[in-house]
Amino acid sequence: MTSTRSRSSVREDEELRLPRPPGVLRRFGARHPVLADVLITLFCLALSLLPASPFDRTADGPSAVVFAAIAPIAIIAACVTLMWRRIAPLVPFVASVGVEAILLFADQPAGTPLLFVTCYSLAVYRSSRAAWTGLGVALAAIVALATPLVLTGVIALQIGLNTALTVVVLGLIGTLIGVNVGGRKRYIAAVIDRSRQLLVERDQQAQLAAASERARIAREMHDIVSHSLTVIVALSEGAAATSDREQAAAASTAAATTARDALTEMRAMLGVLRDAEATAPLAPAAPVDPRETVATAQRAGFPVTLTESGTSALSPAVAHAVGRIVQEGVTNAMRHAPSATSIAARIVHTPGSVIVEILNDGATGAAGTSGFGLRGLAERAAHVHGTFVSEPAAGGRWRLRAELPVDHTPDPVAPAPEEPS
Repeated sequence: MTSTRSRSSVREDEELRLPRPPGVLRRFGARHPVLADVLITLFCLALSLLPASPFDRTADGPSAVVFAAIAPIAIIAACVTLMWRRIAPLVPFVASVGVEAILLFADQPAGTPLLFVTCYSLAVYRSSRAAWTGLGVALAAIVALATPLVLTGVIALQIGLNTALTVVVLGLIGTLIGVNVGGRKRYIAAVIDRSRQLLVERDQQAQLAAASERARIAREMHDIVSHSLTVIVALSEGAAATSDREQAAAASTAAATTARDALTEMRAMLGVLRDAEATAPLAPAAPVDPRETVATAQRAGFPVTLTESGTSALSPAVAHAVGRIVQEGVTNAMRHAPSATSIAARIVHTPGSVIVEILNDGATGAAGTSGFGLRGLAERAAHVHGTFVSEPAAGGRWRLRAELPVDHTPDPVAPAPEEPS
């Protein structure tokens, strides 16, 4: 059965740049695990069939004949189970212990390398605890089986001691090597897994930063273009509608001034975006002045007023949000309430917050936040942990209201990582 890997996994492995495994044998085993297991199986089979020769096939008695026939079959079966030592290491381990138990009935002391390989495999592909537990259980089983056989004279004392010593020596060496290799293998696997997680988190942070930057640019572009174009349209329509050349000239001059101001703001923002060494903050260095916004709308002929009560030291992000909320609220009133007789902007400074409110008496309809402008205002208020509502008010009026903390510092946004050269 073959498995395919996604392009993202391949890219992650390329970015990790993992070192080559040390040693020729380790690299060969890592690249060709099946062939390596076949070679180990054949090697153990060749060394394990030799101990089967001490069984006397000419001895009298059915037990000798049975054990002489069972020993080679059991050894071959145990060696074959080594092919599953990576996926089920407990199976060859139990088979190797069974072979050691059968070798108790040999005419001469004998042993096989099976226990060394299976203890190593148990420690590497299962766990260190499983390897030590298995070695202890295997030694206890061999001792428990050999002791009554030696006491009853069924087997010689030398054979019993040799078998127990083989289990201790080969099992202990295999377990110690396996614990060392297995521990290092699991540690490296954990490090690689953590590195992959960090790569995924890095990509996610880059996507979040890019999305946040796109939203910031969209808000700035909307606020600049929407307000300026609304004022320019109103001034241009007024200039076209009047027959007084002086008023028409004044309206045209005001439209040109508004366009130049908008162009200056656009150039400043695009200059930040084009400068590779400059960071793009969520709020420009110079907040929008609400008074200038109201004055521009008044020059366009709209009944806009501004009332400000109290004073407080606002952080740059909060001051920028206040200016944009006034700008967007006045712009919405100019666009959607052209018949309004009053557009009142109010800024109230309290000890812990600043309240911005824009009321007009010419807008109708249901409350909503589907527009880009209202969505941007809600995002600006949320950015400084404030609240924002746009809803009908008493007396057939429409209200935009935001309450922002005075000295709140906005949450930092991770910058997008640089593109590789």
